[in-house]
Amino acid sequence: MNKKILILSVFVVASCGLAYELIAGALSSYLLGDSILQFSTIIGCYLFAMGVGAHLSKYVRDEDVLARFIDIELAVGLVGGVSAAVLFLTYSWMTTPFRALLYVMVFLIGAFVGMEVPLVMRALNERKTEFNELVSRVLTFDYLGALAVSLLFPLVLAPYLGLVRTGFLFGMLNVGVAFWTIHVFRHELGNMVGRVLRASAVMCVLLFGFATADRMTHWGEQGLFGDDIVYSTTTPYQRLVITRWKDDLRLYINGNLQFSSRDEYRYHEALVHPVMEALPWARRVLVLGGGDGLALREILRYPNVEHVTVVDLDPAMTGAFTTRDELVKLNGGAFRDKRARVVNADAAMWLKDTDEMFDAVIIDFPDPSSFALGKLYSVPFYGMVRKHLAANGLMTVQSTSPFFAPHAYWTIDATLRDVGLRTWPYHAYVPSFGEWGFILASPQLDYKPPTAYRLPMRYLDADTTREMFIFPPDMRRLDMAPNRLNTQSLVHEFEQDWRRVIR
Repeated sequence: MNKKILILSVFVVASCGLAYELIAGALSSYLLGDSILQFSTIIGCYLFAMGVGAHLSKYVRDEDVLARFIDIELAVGLVGGVSAAVLFLTYSWMTTPFRALLYVMVFLIGAFVGMEVPLVMRALNERKTEFNELVSRVLTFDYLGALAVSLLFPLVLAPYLGLVRTGFLFGMLNVGVAFWTIHVFRHELGNMVGRVLRASAVMCVLLFGFATADRMTHWGEQGLFGDDIVYSTTTPYQRLVITRWKDDLRLYINGNLQFSSRDEYRYHEALVHPVMEALPWARRVLVLGGGDGLALREILRYPNVEHVTVVDLDPAMTGAFTTRDELVKLNGGAFRDKRARVVNADAAMWLKDTDEMFDAVIIDFPDPSSFALGKLYSVPFYGMVRKHLAANGLMTVQSTSPFFAPHAYWTIDATLRDVGLRTWPYHAYVPSFGEWGFILASPQLDYKPPTAYRLPMRYLDADTTREMFIFPPDMRRLDMAPNRLNTQSLVHEFEQDWRRVIR
């Protein structure tokens, strides 16, 4: 019976160890961007630390194996359990030490986890377990635990519990293993009262953290964003936060500002109307991204438009902007218009599977700050978009800032041209973002910027439109290579451009 308990504990500790690794990777990706870099460095640090822990386990005396195993379960439960909360609050209130603290905590957790399995194997070996059976069972349950959490984390834990609460949950599982080990081996262990009190103290800390996780997250985001938070949620794809200051609503995705209600009309007029005004015959329009419905609001102002398909990955995004009163007011109830259809799917996969054609395509994705987003600015992706665009149709792409991120901006232009599209780069000043860039493209159309608009505008007129298509010397065209999937040069250019701005 004791052997089975020890082997079962391997399943739990393996699940917890991988969970802490995934939490650190996801949290750093949310806050720092560049998911491949964050996950790669965290995995490397974690595995190295596990090796260190496995080495240190040999210094534990045979008679102390169970006692040290319990101590390590309490240590990894405490450090791993509070890790997400501590890291998030540190980033919110003291950004500078975040990265150093991140790797210190990952190393500590990895070292503790690295000691667990060797100690369990030694405890089993002392109980006369055959070596072949010992290795087979321990590794089997180790890998099964990793499989279980790798499936549960993205599908259930992160979207429904959130990273902070998930951390506390797995910390409690580690402490639960410690309690169970104390109970099962109580006749072999000394100082039972002290062990139970220590385990109880750690469990109380983790229970308190689990119960107050939402409050801690809210407090941390309050420090990060400054304004009152009116809505926040973690989805399988991103962290959405909407803040309010007086009459200004702001949307943040993974900490990055997406719009301010005070000046979003400038952005969305510039995104939509240079296309739609040039296509008075357009009937069918495709919006890729744009889950806030603000681009859709502008498109639906045109009476010639009969059907608009919005493809946005995250149902939580489109759901919030369909049901929450303050957000519905902002987009004019665009998602409730009978001409609008919402598809919650990966844009690339949807384009690959559909045979629909469109007169205009509006692409309004977040900036290419990660490889997951960078693929949506790549040669293969724009090639797929072109297949669904009418020969005399137009598409426009949100293309980051030609002033702050010129290398990234002109890489997007080069990528569009690489798939045989004619391009017309332009820019607009949006106070919340500064100088912002867009690129128009068409397979065949000879585009001319509008000199007048059929609809009333708050920002655009003939003079503003003419100036949008003129680039001053400090935003001159750069000769860049297209963004291809195997290299994702755009993500690197984007990161380096904005790093120069921060410096």
